[in-house]
Amino acid sequence: MDRIKAVIMAGGKGTRIAELARDIPKPMIRIKGKPVLEYEIDCLVKAGLGDILLVTGHLGDSITSYFGDGNAFGASISYFQEDTPLGTAGALFKCVGTLTDSFILLNGDIIFDIDFSRLIAAHYEKNALATLASHPNSHPHDSALLVTDAESRITRWMNKEEGRLYYKNRVNAGIHVLTKELLAAAGKKIDSEKVDLDRDILKPLIATNRIFAYDTPEYIKDMGTPERYCQAERDIDRGLVPARNLKRKQRAVFLDRDGTINALSGFVKEPEDFHLIPGAARAVKEINNSPYLAIVITNQPVVARGECTIEGLELIHEKMEGDLGREGAFLDAVYFCPHHPDRGFPGERPEYKIDCACRKPKPGMFLDAAKKFNIDLSASWMAGDDKRDILAGKAAGCKTVLIRPGPAGETFGADLVCESLEQFALRYLS
Repeated sequence: MDRIKAVIMAGGKGTRIAELARDIPKPMIRIKGKPVLEYEIDCLVKAGLGDILLVTGHLGDSITSYFGDGNAFGASISYFQEDTPLGTAGALFKCVGTLTDSFILLNGDIIFDIDFSRLIAAHYEKNALATLASHPNSHPHDSALLVTDAESRITRWMNKEEGRLYYKNRVNAGIHVLTKELLAAAGKKIDSEKVDLDRDILKPLIATNRIFAYDTPEYIKDMGTPERYCQAERDIDRGLVPARNLKRKQRAVFLDRDGTINALSGFVKEPEDFHLIPGAARAVKEINNSPYLAIVITNQPVVARGECTIEGLELIHEKMEGDLGREGAFLDAVYFCPHHPDRGFPGERPEYKIDCACRKPKPGMFLDAAKKFNIDLSASWMAGDDKRDILAGKAAGCKTVLIRPGPAGETFGADLVCESLEQFALRYLS
C-alpha cells in the first residue's frame, strides 16, 4: 500500500453525549476503559496507516498529553490545534502541505474495524476525488442518505429534512478517502475558513462524477448518543467489532423475500404491493444484532415477464429498506435474479428469458455474495418458504430453514422448520 496519511477530526464537543463526560473532548470518552480515539488509532496502525494527523480543538490538551508523538501506540502522530472552530474540513486547507495525494479522513467519534486495503483499492480503481465508506443503519429516517448509480458513483445527497417516499438505506459512515485534488477543486469556491465537508465540498462536487460510495457491512458506529455508546460497548464485549472486518470470514443469513419478509399475495409489481409480514422487521433486527449479515436472495421473474422494470424493482426494494428502517432494521445487501427460462408470456422481455446461473435453485447469487463479502457459506443459513430456497441453500453449502412447512407438511430436506422468520431469529440467533 502506498504511504497514506490518516487525518482524524478529534475536536468535537459531543453535546448530545455530554451526560457521559463533560470535562473531556468526545473522542476521549472511554469505552471499556479505553478512549474511542485509541480504538481508531489501533485500527489504523493494524492496517499500516500509522502516519496520523490529529485535528484538535475543544480541550485538545487532554488528547496531546495522552497520545504524545504516538510512539507508544505504534504510530507517528502530529497535531493541528484549532484556535477557533473551522468546521468539519477547514483544517484540511490549513494542513494541505502535510497531506499525501490521497489521504484518509475520519470522524473522531466512531468505533470501527474495517479492511482499509479494500476501501483504498476501490478509491484508486475509480480514480475518485473522494470515496466515502457507506453502510445501512438502524435509523435512516433521521440520517442523510447517499444515492448512487450502478458504478457506485454518488448522484444525489438526500438531507434528512428532505421529503422521501422510497429510498435505499445508505449513509455516510464517517470514513473517507479524499484527495488534494478535491481540496483544490473546492477551494476555488470557498471564501470562509470554516468549511463543512458535506455541504461545502462533497455535495457541490457530485457534478464532477468522481465522488463515490464504498458500501461495506463492516462495523462502523458513531458515539453520538448515549444509546449508541451503550450499543458499541455491548458489541465490543461480544467481539462483534473485529469479527465484521472483511479480512475475516463472515457468516450470513440469506433471506428469501416474497413469503419470508413480505406477505405473499401474487407477484409484487409496484412498491404499494409490498407489505412486511408482522414480525419480519424484528427478525431482521435480531440478525443485525447477531454475528450474521442479513442478505436478501430473491428470484424476480416479473422483470423477464415484462411486468416490472429493473428500475421499478429497485423502487420496491427501496420501499422494503425504508419499511425495515422505520423499525430499526436493515439489510446488508440485496441480490435479485430478473431471469426466467420459460417463454410465452405477453409482453415478456427476451433478453431476460435465459437459463441463468443465478435463479434459485441454482446458487449463483450466494456465490456472488460470498465473493464480495468473504462469506463462509458452510457457516451460513438460507431462510425461505419455498422448495427452491431450500435447494439453493443446499447447493451453496448453507444450512437451511424452511419458513412454514410446504404442502402436506413437506420440508424439502431443510435442516430446520419454523413458523416464521421471527421464530427462527429469536430461537436460533439470540
